[in-house]
Order: sequence, then structure tokens, then C-alpha cells
Amino acid sequence: MGLIEEELIEIERLLSHDGVEMSPLIELRLHFPQLACVCCDASDIADQPFRQFARFDLHLLDGSDHCVQITTDPTRATGIVLARRNVERSALS
Repeated sequence: MGLIEEELIEIERLLSHDGVEMSPLIELRLHFPQLACVCCDASDIADQPFRQFARFDLHLLDGSDHCVQITTDPTRATGIVLARRNVERSALS
């Protein structure tokens, strides 16, 4: 079962909020236990992100076939990848 619009809105809300008390990955796992959630460096993924946020690119995973693959179709998403972008400290000041 893929992501519905309300779930995407909640994921975007969590990732766009800079003052998250816990790690965004932990927050996502707490809110969406049915999804596989992984984190990596943005340089590890060549695909265009589904959405971009201040610190992360969001990619959707489709694990419905034998091989897991990146998808842009939320209805096929069985997981998400948070790809952490290197944000220079000077840009944050």
C-alpha cells in the first residue's frame, strides 16, 4: 500500500520543521511504522528527489517487486529515503 496525500503532508511537515526535537528519521519511524525509513548522504543517490527540504532530499522507495527501487509515484511507495545534504555552517548563520 502506498502513501496517501495526508501522509505526504505529514511527512513534509515533519521534514520542513527545523526545530524537530528528535532526529527526523526517528520522528518518521514513530509516525509511520509501516514504512521502511532509511537515511544516507545525498551524494549516494543519483535520482532526482521527490521533494527537497533545507537539510534533506526525500526519495520514495518502491519495494513491491523483487528489487527495491526509487519511485516518484507515492501510490507505490513502501518506504522513504532521507538523503542528508551537506549544508555549510556559514549558510545557516
